[in-house]
Amino acid sequence: MKRLITPRGAVALRAELEKLKQLRPEIALAIEEARAHGDISENADYQAAKERSGMIEAKIRDIESRLSMIEEFDPKNVKSTAKVVFGLTVEVENLADGGIQQLTIVGADESNVEIGLISIESPLGRALIGKSAGDTVSVNLPSGSRDYLINKIFLGDIW
Repeated sequence: MKRLITPRGAVALRAELEKLKQLRPEIALAIEEARAHGDISENADYQAAKERSGMIEAKIRDIESRLSMIEEFDPKNVKSTAKVVFGLTVEVENLADGGIQQLTIVGADESNVEIGLISIESPLGRALIGKSAGDTVSVNLPSGSRDYLINKIFLGDIW
């Protein structure tokens, strides 16, 4: 199943993969240097280097797997902001406390709630998709139910 991601998110994921791949020679050298210190069965440096190598290789495999399952969607190609769709930014008002937030709907691989990037797969992201300005959405969260009013929908500044 393909997972949506913005071009910005895809670039960041590919950059992370390249950064990890560039660590391979450094880790291989650390393993060789530790191996040169003698008995590897009791060599803490060798064990640490092998563990780090394994962790980095696991991250590389994970990112490569995620990249094989993504479908890039450029929010700049959205023709209308009448309804919330992937990549658009939504200004919502929390009806319980009156707080206003701007949230951009992005792929799970690029979400970062602290800066307003919410996953299309999150409860709030799923609730917002297909709604219009003026609509109210109710979201069941672990902390309880919350109601949000959609004030406006637009192409955000991050694109």
